[in-house]
Amino acid sequence: MATADSEEDTEEEPKLKYERLTNGVTEILQKDAASCMTVHDKFLALGTHFGKVYLLDIQGNVTQKFEISSVKINQISLDESGDHVGICSEDGKTHVVTLTLLFSTYLCSMFCCPLQMLTNLKLMKYTSVLHEGEGNITNVKWTANLIAWANNVGVKIYDICSKQRITNVLRDNASLRPDMYPCSLCWKDNTTLIIGWGSSVKICVVKERDPTQMRDLPSRYVEIVSAFETEFFISGLAPLADQLVTLYYVKENSEHVEEEFRTRPRLDIIQPLAEGCEEISSDALTVRNFQENQCRDYRLEHSEGESLFYIVSPKDIVVAKERDQDDHIDWLLEKKKYEEALMAAEISFKNIKRHDKIGMAFINHLVERGDYDAAARKCQKVLGKNMDLWENEVYRFKTIGQLKAISQYLPRGDLRLRPAIYEMILHEFLKTDYEGFATLIREWPGELYNNMAIVQAVNEHLKKDPTNSMLLTTLAELYTYDQRYDRALEIYLKLRHKDVYQLIHKHNLFSSIKDKIVLLMDFDKEKAVDMLLDNEDKISMDKVVEELKDRSELLHVYLHKLFKRDHHKGQKYHERQISLYAEFDRPNLLPFLRESMHCPLEKALEICQQRHFVEETVFLLSRMGNCRRALQMIMEELADVDKAIEFAKEQDDRELWEDLISYSIDKPPFITGLLNNIGTHVDPILLIHRIKEGMEIPNLRDSLVKILQDYNLQILLREGCKKILVADSLSLLQRMHRTQKRGVRVDEENICESCHTPILPSDTAQAFGVVVFHCRHMFHKECLPSPGNLPGIQYCNICSAKRRGPGSGILEMKK
Repeated sequence: MATADSEEDTEEEPKLKYERLTNGVTEILQKDAASCMTVHDKFLALGTHFGKVYLLDIQGNVTQKFEISSVKINQISLDESGDHVGICSEDGKTHVVTLTLLFSTYLCSMFCCPLQMLTNLKLMKYTSVLHEGEGNITNVKWTANLIAWANNVGVKIYDICSKQRITNVLRDNASLRPDMYPCSLCWKDNTTLIIGWGSSVKICVVKERDPTQMRDLPSRYVEIVSAFETEFFISGLAPLADQLVTLYYVKENSEHVEEEFRTRPRLDIIQPLAEGCEEISSDALTVRNFQENQCRDYRLEHSEGESLFYIVSPKDIVVAKERDQDDHIDWLLEKKKYEEALMAAEISFKNIKRHDKIGMAFINHLVERGDYDAAARKCQKVLGKNMDLWENEVYRFKTIGQLKAISQYLPRGDLRLRPAIYEMILHEFLKTDYEGFATLIREWPGELYNNMAIVQAVNEHLKKDPTNSMLLTTLAELYTYDQRYDRALEIYLKLRHKDVYQLIHKHNLFSSIKDKIVLLMDFDKEKAVDMLLDNEDKISMDKVVEELKDRSELLHVYLHKLFKRDHHKGQKYHERQISLYAEFDRPNLLPFLRESMHCPLEKALEICQQRHFVEETVFLLSRMGNCRRALQMIMEELADVDKAIEFAKEQDDRELWEDLISYSIDKPPFITGLLNNIGTHVDPILLIHRIKEGMEIPNLRDSLVKILQDYNLQILLREGCKKILVADSLSLLQRMHRTQKRGVRVDEENICESCHTPILPSDTAQAFGVVVFHCRHMFHKECLPSPGNLPGIQYCNICSAKRRGPGSGILEMKK
């Protein structure tokens, strides 16, 4: 394998890879030396210093051998089909070999070559000289209708169609010997020629000339689109897309390279620019006997169908090719960039031919580096559905004491490991990490492991630490999965765990909590009461009251919420609730007394009087009809005139007002309160007349002003109401008048309400009489009784009877 060292940063990936052409080539070059080579899609043609031409397959195996000359082969050319080979030797002869016939034809030289070099160029078809007189011709390249050649002066391009030479690109450095630093020519396409000579590179494009500018000029011209100097001497050129592959010869005394790279040829990829170039990559090649080679000893050939580049030297042939995805992954692995390598393999899995164990290499690397969590995380992607690999990794992580790292990434879906694997991890956690153990129990489905075995292990640990809340909670979860809900419930209640109510509801454990109601209430009264009330069909109200009979404060909470939901459902406990409210919740006692229809008033009054609850006692006295005693308590014990006035307003009893006035007449503050509030219920004059002369009453003037204002307001309200009443009465009268003036439809379907025959006669030509009342009842005129004492006034018999009762209609008619 040929080696190549990059002068760039070692972190930058090479663009090309290299290998030697071996097999038959190695044997040839041990006895002979390569002088030139050409590349075809089907084979290679190699010329040697001893005048031989070998046809090789792509692997370097010899398929044909031709003894052409006794001197060096200078150049070999192939036609497109590969059936004919043109060979030029240093003795001045050109040979054409027809491969299909395996027949060689030797053509005698038609030109003089005293120095064994071409000094003129002939087009053999026409036996015409294209050019001469400028020294030796060292290189010729032909594409389509264009021929390019190099001599001692420069490079010429000839157009076969117009039979004209269209350009002459002069050599830049005339001091370099053309035989030692030969020109390199390469057609990138049918119009683009790349020239490399010495350290100079030029890219020339053949273009069509504008017909208006031709005159005596050729129809085509050449434009140099890029020209630049390189650091080293050029031995060969080849195109690579829009870039160039350049083979450099490096002198020993060059100051641009380090000692270890000297004299080795370099293969660079460069990006041509208008006035320079950008180096993409650079590799120094270790070819055999490179110390003895000169610039002229190297050749660069390329295969147009593939990105293959052949570096030819006298004793070695190296093949350079673009790196594929496998090579890219190799480089990433070499640089220990395993994650990038794995990603590259996943993206290009259809194109890679090896690297099926990148993932495992990555995991091994992470483990060696001590990044156990990352290694465990990668197991999900790398191990996939291979359960054997998963088990191997689990045991490896156990060996290095990192089961915790891999536990959260183990398979737990349809594909799963043996239960023993999961149990081993749980036991390991139970020994060292209670919290991690609890997390796994919550996250792992219970069917992954033997639940009873884990329950037994937890109980063993609880013998040593019976109050450990984390272990107890985990044990409750294990019992829940095992459907032993009663055991789980006991633990949850003991721990006062928030999930106890959810467990009861989810698994319908109401039968298990009938004797645990006090525990539930102690844990969370509100949630417990709501649950009990929502499920009265499962736990009866009487059962709850019985369980709470020794815990009055809890019983009160339950009965209070029951009363709020339904005032009648717990009516048999209302008497008991009076004492409970009085003891634990006095603010809600009065609302309870107001809303309850089943509360024994005497019992309630007794309790309130014992506890000196004045407001509640006042309410009960008023409800029992003893309003005067209630008012007396308000005035004497509460001394609250506003409350007394409000109470008198509620009762609306004149005697109460008299008692209130009598009690207040010698108390100026009470008189002020009465004057401010009595105006709409009692005539204020009655109160004012009873006030003693000379009594000083606070804010008397303001109170009198308010009485007058209230009186004026009442007058205004009465007048406003009167106007509204008159307007409404008139409007309704007019509406009634309009309604009564409307016509009433009478047709054949109507009947007489007296004789029940059709109201209209069958012969409408005869005279008939019909009476229709506003109530829509209809009678034949002769069917109605006589109007009596009020001529012209008649009444509907039916409606009159409904208003006055049986027989009233007749009496009415008699009037």
